[in-house]
Amino acid sequence: MTRTVLMVLTSHNRFEAIDRPTGWWLEEVAVPYLLLREAGVEVTIASPAGGKAPMDPASVEADVADDLTRSFLNDREAMDCVNDTIPLGMVRAEDYDALFFPGGHGPMFDLSVSEEVAELVADFIREKKPVAAVCHGAAALLLAADDTGSSVLEGRRITGFSNEEETAVGLHEAVPFLLQESLIARGAEYVCGPPWQPHVVEDGLFITGQNPASSMPLAQALLKRLGIRRSVRPV
Repeated sequence: MTRTVLMVLTSHNRFEAIDRPTGWWLEEVAVPYLLLREAGVEVTIASPAGGKAPMDPASVEADVADDLTRSFLNDREAMDCVNDTIPLGMVRAEDYDALFFPGGHGPMFDLSVSEEVAELVADFIREKKPVAAVCHGAAALLLAADDTGSSVLEGRRITGFSNEEETAVGLHEAVPFLLQESLIARGAEYVCGPPWQPHVVEDGLFITGQNPASSMPLAQALLKRLGIRRSVRPV
């Protein structure tokens, strides 16, 4: 049976405070997408607005030398998917085996406050399906609540882009909130690894990665959760 993953990208394309473009981060989309697809997983890409999801140009400058990201940019099927995403209102949890949120700073502005995203996360949790997020993608988990109205993050070990890393990239005053602090405020036990090093945390249905370097081990963890044990690439 073919496994299916719904990948949700941001539709937000700008830091208004500093008039600079943002969007989704190349490595955090390219690496999981290619690893999942190589393992035979069907990946569907959606976004709040549908259509072309904005890629942060800074991520191209940072990652284009990497083999996987270069392969992704040259993959016509992959580029068609990110340039013509499905509107979020047209997807349902029952049609997929797992949910995945890549980062980039864009999710801090739209996925974090979207009722559609919150309900989608809650639906996947309700159906006991894995929910994965890397870096700022964890912002998509902030609004989701369970059937009692409690945060789905309550008491869960979660990671995401740290305060230290946000300060290091000089964007701590440009983002609407600090992800680490907001995860803690929603009841999560924030688990931090060393800055810029791969760090993946699994707790219940949640699989989260701290930063761009966590993209590959997070994808491997998601594959295992889907019952795909063969290694696609070394971590």
